[in-house]
Amino acid sequence: MKAKIKILLVDDEQISLEFFFVMLSKLGFEVEKAEDGEEALEKIKRFRPGLVILDNIMPKLSGWEVTKIVKESEEFSEVRNTPIIMFSAMDDVKDKLEGFELGIEDYITKPFNFSEVLARIKAVLRHKEFADQLVERERRLALHDEFVKSLKERIPALREASRAAEEAGAVEALLIDLEKAEAGLKINEVSAEELEAKYRMNFEAMKERHENHRGNHG
Repeated sequence: MKAKIKILLVDDEQISLEFFFVMLSKLGFEVEKAEDGEEALEKIKRFRPGLVILDNIMPKLSGWEVTKIVKESEEFSEVRNTPIIMFSAMDDVKDKLEGFELGIEDYITKPFNFSEVLARIKAVLRHKEFADQLVERERRLALHDEFVKSLKERIPALREASRAAEEAGAVEALLIDLEKAEAGLKINEVSAEELEAKYRMNFEAMKERHENHRGNHG
C-alpha cells in the first residue's frame, strides 16, 4: 500500500488553514497544520512533510525567514530539499524573485482558486518525485562506479591468485603423474622379479639336466 503524501499547512488565518486542511485531507493527503513560523519549523523537523504550503505574512517568523532557515541552516540539512509553495497577498515581482532565490518551488498570490492551487501542488509533487528518481539513479550509478573502481583495483591481486591457483593445479597434476609413474614402476619391478625368478628356475633346471646328462655318459 502506497504511503500518503504528507503536507504541512502554515497560515495564521484560521479560515484558510481549515479550508485547505479539509480539502487536501479529502483528496487523500496526510495533512498537518501550523499557525506561525516557529511552529512551522518544529513540525518540519518532526512531521517530515513531502510538501510545505507556507503563507508569507505570519507572526514570530515570516514565510521568507522560515524558508531561509530550512534551506540554509545546518540544523535542517536533512529536510533542506523539502519543496515549498509560498502564499502571499503581495503580487510584487521583487517578492516573487526573492522567494525563488531562497529556493521555493512556486509562488501563489491571494486570493486564489483552489483548482489552480491543487494543479500547482500536483505539479510540484511530480517534479519532486522526478527529482527523487534522479537522485536515486545518481546514487546507483555512484555505487556502480565505486564497485567497478574497486574491482579494477583488485584485478592484479585476482590475476596473481588465479596464476597461483593455476600453478598449484599444475603441481598437483605433476604429483598425480609421479604417483602414477611410481605405481607403474612398482608394477614393472614386480614383473621383473617374477621374470627373474622364472629365469633362475629355468636355468637351475637346465643346469641339473645338463649335469645328469654328463653323469650318464662319464
